[in-house]
Amino acid sequence: MRAIILVLASLISSAVCQPAQPAAGTKALFNGRDLSGWDSFLNDGKKTADVWSVRDGILVCKGEPMGYLHTTEKFTDFKLEVEWRWAPGTTPGNSGVLMRINGEARPLPRSLEVQLKSGTAGDIFGFHGMTLSGEPARMKHVENHPLGGKLTGVTRDGGAEAAPGEWNRLEITLKQGELSAVLNGVAVNKASGCEIVPGSVALQSEGGEIHFRTVRLTPL
Repeated sequence: MRAIILVLASLISSAVCQPAQPAAGTKALFNGRDLSGWDSFLNDGKKTADVWSVRDGILVCKGEPMGYLHTTEKFTDFKLEVEWRWAPGTTPGNSGVLMRINGEARPLPRSLEVQLKSGTAGDIFGFHGMTLSGEPARMKHVENHPLGGKLTGVTRDGGAEAAPGEWNRLEITLKQGELSAVLNGVAVNKASGCEIVPGSVALQSEGGEIHFRTVRLTPL
């Protein structure tokens, strides 16, 4: 009997330690091998391979020049999981996850963003007139931002970033007008009234080498 109990305990422990399985319909936007399904827009006439590469299953962005790597497919409502870190041994910089990209191609396109910038990861922005609203005390408005045009934002409600060089996990839920961000298991921000339009998902190149190992999306 004792042997049976020990076996059952071992099986239960093993099951608990297993990583959560992706939900039905989830797709890996980054396959860990190459940049299939992605394209880019970059300043200075740079090509994708000048800035983005895959190294040992990790998507590496040099951080310069400014621009973004975007999916060739468009999405509207989804859950998105992104794991990232700043290159170990370097000064952390700026990046972000862009969603519902629409309008003309430019270094900072018309889109919604969840910020990855070190020290403010979890802030939410709408660029070039993309609408959103949030808690009034945390709202930001800029009529003519040099890169983002008419900018609206909601600063995060506290931070939950890992130390520079360590992996972070961001879970974004975007459904109709509602957007929420959970960083390393902590709900850090939300916005409502987000403009509803199909668009690609993108990762920014905006200063500082950044690594991504998971980018997966579940349509809603």
